[in-house]
Amino acid sequence: MITNFKECITSQEELRNMLGSPSLRGQNKVISTIDEHCREFIGKSPFLVLATSDAAGNCDSSPRGDAPGFVYVLDDQHLIIPDRPGNKRVDSMFNILENPRVGLLFLIPGMGETLRINGQATIIRDEAILEKMAVNGKAPLLGIVVKVEQCFMHCGKAFKRSGLWEPEKWGAKEELPNAAKILADHVNLPGMTEDVVAEALLDGYKNKLY
Repeated sequence: MITNFKECITSQEELRNMLGSPSLRGQNKVISTIDEHCREFIGKSPFLVLATSDAAGNCDSSPRGDAPGFVYVLDDQHLIIPDRPGNKRVDSMFNILENPRVGLLFLIPGMGETLRINGQATIIRDEAILEKMAVNGKAPLLGIVVKVEQCFMHCGKAFKRSGLWEPEKWGAKEELPNAAKILADHVNLPGMTEDVVAEALLDGYKNKLY
């Protein structure tokens, strides 16, 4: 626990005394199945964040994205996230092998409200199922099946405050962080220059999405 700050909150009772209790709407909005509303939201979502942790509690959050509806709803209790080609670190899947509990956050561009799903995950290589998620004739090698335990909508206040979907509030493109430079500095390997990394990124985005 972090202890070098004054007046740290250390109990649920302290939090409740400061912030109060959720409304009945907030308490009752959690369901345990993928109903027709959740199906529609998942079907229109092109992006989610997958939160995992290992057996020791070390956490990780991983973005997953594809065309809207890329997450396959198997039934009212299970959904499947296709594992598309990436950097092969497989942090999320290593975590799932140690600790199956996961959290998902589904986003729809332009919509402030999000869908949160919590449950338990497993990794599959069932070709018959994964073939249903093929793109350009390429099926994912693996899929992450999530058995849903909680589904609920999250309000859009964070998006309103951040202006995430409002282009007029975005920074100028030339002022954005330089991903290639950041990666080159962090990797810190001989010959791994900003230009080399930039070229590799462009090649990956162009030729290695599936």
